[in-house]
Amino acid sequence: MTEPAEPIAIAVAQFAPGDDKATNLGRIRDLATLAAARGASLVVFPEYSSHFTPALGDESVAAAETIDGPFVAGLEAIAKVLGIHIIAGMVEIGEETDRFSNTLVALNPAGVLVAKYRKIHLYDAFGQRESDWVVPGPIEEPETFPLGDFTVGLQTCYDLRFPEVTRRLVDAGVDLVAVPSEWVRGPLKEYHWRALVTARAIENTVYVAAADQAPPVAAGNSMIVDPMGVELVTIGEESSVAVAWISKDRVDEVRVVNPALDLRRFAVHPR
Repeated sequence: MTEPAEPIAIAVAQFAPGDDKATNLGRIRDLATLAAARGASLVVFPEYSSHFTPALGDESVAAAETIDGPFVAGLEAIAKVLGIHIIAGMVEIGEETDRFSNTLVALNPAGVLVAKYRKIHLYDAFGQRESDWVVPGPIEEPETFPLGDFTVGLQTCYDLRFPEVTRRLVDAGVDLVAVPSEWVRGPLKEYHWRALVTARAIENTVYVAAADQAPPVAAGNSMIVDPMGVELVTIGEESSVAVAWISKDRVDEVRVVNPALDLRRFAVHPR
């Protein structure tokens, strides 16, 4: 008989980053400490965790750092002290002087950068123009990393509206998708968030850990959804963490009942 997979605890952390990077790192440290105390071995933080203003602009460009800069160094220290994996969004210096990259970084418990992702689909919708200030990420092979029996992949916020992004991660072996976000509030937007996070989990039979910023600019409702679409934990509007125990056995069992990945007849190809 096959030994049952060991469940692990993961967390989504929700807060409202501001324009002070030291304060943001302090909030990340406090929330990561709380999540680790509850047993989490991975904590997913929102998009733009390093620096955020309600309207992107020159201040955002000026706040951009390199991946080996002080913000990621701060994450490295937190990960090492707590012995956990951390995923968070940052504004990264790019090749252009008037735009930056919207980047996710993942660090392991040794503080080593194990994956990064630069947002591909920019939020040029609902009256917003993220591309005025952000360079779209290149289409590259997904960077993934192991977490116990899981393989973790990264995507960002607006990417949720493009199901092929998650499917491409699943094709790379991912069974836990982390989605740092800054899901802007608006009419029906909270409904869209819940529907899309849940759909990406169901259609790919994977876990999705979606960490949004807290209101007032973002919608909140950070959540972890299982491969059958069950909402395991949710944060409402407050700044907090939510922890869920996940198991690779659950993925395997769901894929027996719902073998959608095996039955599909189309593949994903870049445009």
